[in-house]
Amino acid sequence: MTNLPPDRILRLNTVLDSTGLSRATLYRKIHEGTFPKQVRIATRCAGWRESAINEWMRNPMFFQVDEARSQ
Repeated sequence: MTNLPPDRILRLNTVLDSTGLSRATLYRKIHEGTFPKQVRIATRCAGWRESAINEWMRNPMFFQVDEARSQ
């Protein structure tokens, strides 16, 4: 067992503020596979894992979605 804190789920406005991306650019990047995919929280609610956003922010130009990790 690790002592890492649980991964927070960030909502859209928080992600937009953190990354500086526009909504259109964010969704285009998701479609292209160059931004982390959302995780479903409830039927009409989704967000992003904070760790995935942090990883993207470390190297946004070369980020590629790893299908095994995005599940």
